[in-house]
Amino acid sequence: MDLTTCLWFAGRAREAANFYTSIFPDSSIEDNWIAPTDTPGNKQGDEIVVNFKIFGRSFIGLNGGPQFPHSEAISFQIPCADQKEIDKYWDILTENGGQESQCGWLKDKFGISWQVTSPEMGKYLGGADSAGAQRATQAMLGMKKIDLATMKKAYEGEQ
Repeated sequence: MDLTTCLWFAGRAREAANFYTSIFPDSSIEDNWIAPTDTPGNKQGDEIVVNFKIFGRSFIGLNGGPQFPHSEAISFQIPCADQKEIDKYWDILTENGGQESQCGWLKDKFGISWQVTSPEMGKYLGGADSAGAQRATQAMLGMKKIDLATMKKAYEGEQ
């Protein structure tokens, strides 16, 4: 049995599914559900659901109304291999109406929150050198997009 995440969109589920599947590897549009009759939120023939995969994981894009907007209470973390990958995903997800936040967090143009991070950060934030970890944490707190080189320098006391 797989756990599937349902994302509620105000009529933009197909657009969001196309956007996400164009960005991430092992991603695809699977199928959809068209309203066979009028429903409380859709007319007969409207696309209600778009099933898609990101990184091989199942998602449902639901064309609901505007009454349930996304919030930072739920976010998706992208464990990037290096700075180049951080930059790539950051740039794609913040363009065309996305919003930068702090410490590697952002909202994309659909209001979905993402954490664009790297496992490498653990070496600096939780390293054996507690003073270095404090410096790296302070450096990270001043960032929007994660800068691994700056975190490393802070950890090593080079700033």
